[in-house]
Amino acid sequence: MTSARQISTEQETREQALVDRVLRSFADCESPRLKQLMEGIVRHLHEFLRDVRLTEVEWKEGIDFLTAVGHITDDKRQEFILLSDTLGASMQTVTINNEAYGDATEATVFGPFFVEGAPEVPRGGDISFGATGQPCWVEGTVKDIEGNPLPGTRIEVWEADEAGLYDVQYDDGRTAARAHLFTDDEGRYSFWGVTPTPYPIPHDGPVGKMLGATGRSPMRASHLHFMVSAPACRTLVTHIFVRGDELLESDTVFGVKDSLVQDFVEQPASTPTPDGRVVEGSWARTRFDIVLARA
Repeated sequence: MTSARQISTEQETREQALVDRVLRSFADCESPRLKQLMEGIVRHLHEFLRDVRLTEVEWKEGIDFLTAVGHITDDKRQEFILLSDTLGASMQTVTINNEAYGDATEATVFGPFFVEGAPEVPRGGDISFGATGQPCWVEGTVKDIEGNPLPGTRIEVWEADEAGLYDVQYDDGRTAARAHLFTDDEGRYSFWGVTPTPYPIPHDGPVGKMLGATGRSPMRASHLHFMVSAPACRTLVTHIFVRGDELLESDTVFGVKDSLVQDFVEQPASTPTPDGRVVEGSWARTRFDIVLARA
């Protein structure tokens, strides 16, 4: 750690002069919003550099780290999202852009594993498509803030399998544990998935090294992803989490909110299922009622 030392007035003046010169370089920026963003990042970046008295060696190590994050990123792995997630930047952006609105369901991080074009399943269908794990029945309603049912709402759902892996983390091109469905005329939805389990974010790259160096775990609390969209409503991106999971307080991307923690109730083997499906062994069920804010 750099020892604290008194910075002379002359040195402070020189450093501030550089900040001012960089800020003036954006004077001709035609976009007011872009100018605001660039000036803001310059102010905060220079404030950080001056506050911690960054050394040139540390600057080089930081550049090398960001370079490594870029090199490992591809069409299946977004290391920059992982970096944003583990620094709380993703969750803070979600919080800023999803202000509290009545009883609207809270949003949380999007994550790096959403895939466009997931298959459609009917209400009560099975999204697992062979993914390993304990069968889990998920049901609920989607309503607006006034309590009106929202028929025809599109619900995207995706999750990891029992091994803690998403389908895109396999090399065989499978589609599993993800799908989309629509609510019925009364705003109801239901589907079979698998009971969520804890898993580590990919930690074999630079973000994993950062977590290890700082004494942090890569583990995420057990969760199931939702993206819910209806006309005239704000699209909701959220998860539900498993009550009792010991990782709820230490989720590595800071995504847990108390309102999103749900009971996943295990059903003994031979317990009748809601739709008459025959399940070998135990299964679980949960209910998640969703309230969408107006756009």
